[in-house]
Amino acid sequence: MKPNLIVILVDDLRFDETGASGHPYMKTPNIDRLAHEGAQFDNAFHTTPLCSPNRASILTGQYASRHGIIDNVGRDAMSHRLANYHLELKKLGYETAHIGKWHMGNDASPRPGYDHWVSFRGQGMITDPVFWENGGEHKLSGYVTDLLNERAAEFVGRKRRHPFALFFAHKAVHPDVQQKQDGSIDASTMQGYVLPERHRELYRGETYPMRPSVLPLDKVLEQKPAWRELFELRKDPANRPFLDALHVGTQEEIRERAAMVASVDEGVGMLLEALEKARKLDNTCIVLLGDNGFFFGEHGLGAERRFAYEEGIRTAFFVRYPKRIAAGSRFSQMVLASDIAPTMIELAGGKPGPHIQARSLVPLMKGRGKRWRESFLIEYFNESAWPWIVGMSYKALRTDRYKYIHWIHKEGVDELYDLERDPYEITNVIEDSAYADAAKALRKDLRKQVADSVGL
Repeated sequence: MKPNLIVILVDDLRFDETGASGHPYMKTPNIDRLAHEGAQFDNAFHTTPLCSPNRASILTGQYASRHGIIDNVGRDAMSHRLANYHLELKKLGYETAHIGKWHMGNDASPRPGYDHWVSFRGQGMITDPVFWENGGEHKLSGYVTDLLNERAAEFVGRKRRHPFALFFAHKAVHPDVQQKQDGSIDASTMQGYVLPERHRELYRGETYPMRPSVLPLDKVLEQKPAWRELFELRKDPANRPFLDALHVGTQEEIRERAAMVASVDEGVGMLLEALEKARKLDNTCIVLLGDNGFFFGEHGLGAERRFAYEEGIRTAFFVRYPKRIAAGSRFSQMVLASDIAPTMIELAGGKPGPHIQARSLVPLMKGRGKRWRESFLIEYFNESAWPWIVGMSYKALRTDRYKYIHWIHKEGVDELYDLERDPYEITNVIEDSAYADAAKALRKDLRKQVADSVGL
C-alpha cells in the first residue's frame, strides 16, 4: 500500500525553535511526537536560506541556480512552470493538495500539480486573511494559523480510495508584513509578530540564552569585513520602522516567535488526531521543517535569515514514518531540504528524474547511508529590493568540518571556519597558513559544485 505523504513547512523556523530540537522553554508536544516516534535529522540544511528560492528547491529537488526562483521578487510566471514533485505524484495515482503559503510569485491562483488548493497572495495576512479557495478569493475572519490548521485536518481526514500528498505551508512564524512586487516590504504595514489572544502571555518572562556568536559589532567586523557596508546601511533612519517593529534581537522577539509556534503545534496535533481517527497515521510519512533559518543577533544579524552561517542554513527536520523509520532514530548525515522531492517520489513508487539534483532519503531510512554527501553548495543572489543587502551575493560550501564563504562582489573578504574547533563561526581562518591546503581544496570543490548546480 502506498503511503500518504505530508510535508509541514513552518515559515522562518530556526533549527532550535521546537522542544525536541533544544529550545530552552518552548513546549511543542505534538511536533516533538513526530521526532520521538520517528527520526530527528541533526544535520539538516537549506541551500538558499530565503523563502521563495528554498520553497522552490523543496518542491523541485533543485538548486536555485537550476530552477530559477532566486529571490523573493514576484516571479509568478516562473512559479507556474516549476518541476514540482506533486506533478509526478499525480501520475503515480496520488490526490494532491497545497494548503497555505506559496510565495513563489505573489498571485494566489492554483499552480499545476494540485487537485486541492488553498493559498493567499504573497506573504498573506495573519488576521482576517484573504484565501484563494474553491475557485476564487474570499475574505475570512480569524487567525491564519488556525484557519489553515482546520483545512489541513479536514483534508487528511476525508474518506478516499487513493493515497494523498499534502504540502502544508504555514505563514507562522513570519511577522505580519505586506510585500511589494519588487520583493521589498511596505514598512507602513508592519505589525510585527501577531499572537492569538489565547497565547498573548505565553512564555512571559522566559529568557533564551544567547549563543556565543552574539558579539559586539566591532568584534564581528574584525573577522567578517564583508559586512562593514551592510551595517552602515542598516543605520539609515529609513530602515528603522522595519527593524524596530520586530523587536530585533530582543528576548521579546524570541518569546513572541515561540508563542506563535504554539498554534502551529496545535495544528500538528489536529493532523495526528485526524489521521488516527481515519486509521491512516502509521501509513503516512510526515516531514516537518522550516523554510529557512533566522538570526537572534548572532554575527550582528537580526531580522535576517539569508546568510550562510549555521543559524541561517540549519533547520529542524523531523520525519515520522514507522514503516521505514524506528521510533527515536537520529541521523547525523548532512541532509538538505531539497532532498524531500526525490524522497517523496521514491516513497510513492516512482523514480526521481535526472533533473533532480538532491538525493532521496530512502537509503538512509533503510540504513544504507554509508556513502552519503560529503559537502554541499549554499548560494544567495543579490536582491536590489533591500538597500542594505545589495552586493552581498555569495557562494558557500559546507562540509562536516569546514564552512567556506566566497563573496562574489567583494575582493579579499572571503571567510573560512573550522567548525570542529569553532562551531559558532567566530574566528575566520582564511588567512591562517595552517589552513592553506584546506582552503585550496574547498575552493576547488566549490567551483565544481557551482558548475554542477547550473548543469555545466
